[in-house]
Amino acid sequence: MALRIIRQEEDEILRKKSRPVEKIDDKIKELVKDMIETMHKYDGVGLAAVQVGVLKQVVVIDTYEEGSQIYVLINPEIIKTKGLREVEEGCLSFPNKFAKVKRPEEVYIRALNEEGKEIKIKAKGILAQAICHEIDHLNGEVFIDKIIPGTLEIITPEKK
Repeated sequence: MALRIIRQEEDEILRKKSRPVEKIDDKIKELVKDMIETMHKYDGVGLAAVQVGVLKQVVVIDTYEEGSQIYVLINPEIIKTKGLREVEEGCLSFPNKFAKVKRPEEVYIRALNEEGKEIKIKAKGILAQAICHEIDHLNGEVFIDKIIPGTLEIITPEKK
């Protein structure tokens, strides 16, 4: 496993559409492990492969909630959404920027796991939010594009 460099907001790759994974081989499994390690290192809730410079439809998510699991979603597809709510978001590719966006209250998705088995997930709350955020990345969209006007907050890190 290895930490990967997270691409930042000015990197053009973040605006590119990711390609489906055709074969889950050792290279994809290594990418997944590296993404999980990188996400945890930077306290992220989710990470899409494009954020580490790989244009493949791979997402990892960890909500850090009691009893939750780490989700590995390969070629994820939103089947259905329900409701809409206003939530605050940030992004590892946009450090220190936070804003309110509208996300579905619930999402139903289909994806492959790291073993290549099809999984279906009905998600609510932070998990639904993270899934939508990361799938946006796979489509070359970033949360800054969706902010509710007037809600962008830029936090200046304290200098030590």
